[in-house]
Amino acid sequence: MKILLLAGEQSGVLYANGIKRHLAASHEVRGYEDYGFSISDLAVMGLWAVLKRIGFFLRVKRTMEKAIIEWRPDVVCTIDYPGMNLKLAAFAKSRGIRAVHIVSPQVWAWKKGRIPKIEASLDKLYCFFPFEPALYKPGFAEFIGHPLVEQVSHRNQGLSSRVVALLPGSRLSEVERNLPVMLEAANRLKNIKIEIPAANPGAKSAIGKILKRCAKPQSLSITVFDGEARRVLQRADVAAVASGTATLEAALSRCPTVLVYRVGALFAWLVRRFVKEIHHIGLANIIWEKSLPEDKTTPMPELLQEDFTADNLSAILEQWLDDPKERSKAIAKLDATCRLLDSRTGSLSYIASEIETGGKVACAV
Repeated sequence: MKILLLAGEQSGVLYANGIKRHLAASHEVRGYEDYGFSISDLAVMGLWAVLKRIGFFLRVKRTMEKAIIEWRPDVVCTIDYPGMNLKLAAFAKSRGIRAVHIVSPQVWAWKKGRIPKIEASLDKLYCFFPFEPALYKPGFAEFIGHPLVEQVSHRNQGLSSRVVALLPGSRLSEVERNLPVMLEAANRLKNIKIEIPAANPGAKSAIGKILKRCAKPQSLSITVFDGEARRVLQRADVAAVASGTATLEAALSRCPTVLVYRVGALFAWLVRRFVKEIHHIGLANIIWEKSLPEDKTTPMPELLQEDFTADNLSAILEQWLDDPKERSKAIAKLDATCRLLDSRTGSLSYIASEIETGGKVACAV
């Protein structure tokens, strides 16, 4: 069997590698990298950044369409990265090639009008969140559980050595906006150790510069790691995490976490103006909101824009560090979130079986 497995971002690559491990060795599997495209070139965020490289992305599209025609895979499996991947999946399906996609586009946040186009582009959609299949026509989308549930082991509930994890984000703009406030909040806490996992070399360099400028070495014990976000979250007692997939890892690690984020004033206005379907930005909170709408107390406090201050952040972290009852309540909410995401054992192995059998695997409950 010939399988075109396309992941255009680092998280998607991790899922793709997990699927490959479960595929029979006799299958031939190709991806973007086999046609000369690296993840670092593909993973561009933001409309302006994409427009500046529009020629490159048109070349990617033409190259992959040619690959689909000439190599003619038995199945095209795309993972997230919807701007490019859904176009290529639709191209494959139009030529009689089975097209499946992993990770639903965030139609629950905005642009529900995209749903018919997504349904027309694919034979099957595999969802990580339990509320997503109901958005589509019956039988088209399937909730398979989130792979991170299997990958992130739970931690114990006891307070250890007052470790505070700070995850300011992966992009330089995020680090610059978030880390100084995080450090100012940490300065107000007593007897703590700070651990900061740097998402990439660029982020680590920015973190180092900010530490020299903002931190007070005499009052803070700070360790910066190359990556290791998951390990840091698993051993931390509390965390402050910039919005993104890391907030979900924090929830699955059962680490009481404050979600923090700041963006430019214009972008914040646009989001508040056009995104009406959800009231939170954290994945754990969105899952909670959509799955348990009657319960208004979400598992992860959010401090956004003007609410993201050192006073507000330190107050929440201090409460979790010093009040065992509040800490236990926070962890109980995270436990409930984990249960909402865990529908089966082996979500990636299930997808591999679906690819190999043409989607005729019985649905395990």
